[in-house]
Amino acid sequence: MKNPWKKLSSEVKYENPWIKVEEDKVINPSGGNGIYGKVLFKNKAIGIVPLDDSLNTWIIGQYRYTLDEYSWEIPMGGGPGHLSPLEGAKRELKEETGLSAQRWRQILRIHTSNSVTDEEGFVFIAEDLSQGDTSFDETEDLLIRKISFAEAVKMVMDGIITDAISIAGILKVEKILIEEGRFGK
Repeated sequence: MKNPWKKLSSEVKYENPWIKVEEDKVINPSGGNGIYGKVLFKNKAIGIVPLDDSLNTWIIGQYRYTLDEYSWEIPMGGGPGHLSPLEGAKRELKEETGLSAQRWRQILRIHTSNSVTDEEGFVFIAEDLSQGDTSFDETEDLLIRKISFAEAVKMVMDGIITDAISIAGILKVEKILIEEGRFGK
């Protein structure tokens, strides 16, 4: 489809190593003048749903500064542009849980909030796991929990897990596992 927006100019309002905020002067789809703010990400969002042979998974708890609250999530982080999403996923899983996986499957490509940001996310299933040591970033104070995958689904349905990538990843894995006859009904 044809783009109904016309960009007249763009100005960087803020930039740091992770994001850039731009304000565009635009003509909107109805022909009026306006502005549009965009948050542009310098990394890709990478999420992983690790599964062991007994259908256990790992979730990460951490205090999220932006929300001013504690959050339970799948292992995730920012994948640098020079790495493929899969390489970023392998790095994040090892860093946050100490886990390595022999089998990887990309199950989602997601835009987290496409009305204000260009953030692109990828979610992977990681299986055939082996345990090693974690290596948290200096900004991370994480609590790692190994739980049944069924409990992770319940945490989504009960509103305990609220992170968009985590919800999308867990529910997509649930559907895949049901289709494969490995979970649920």
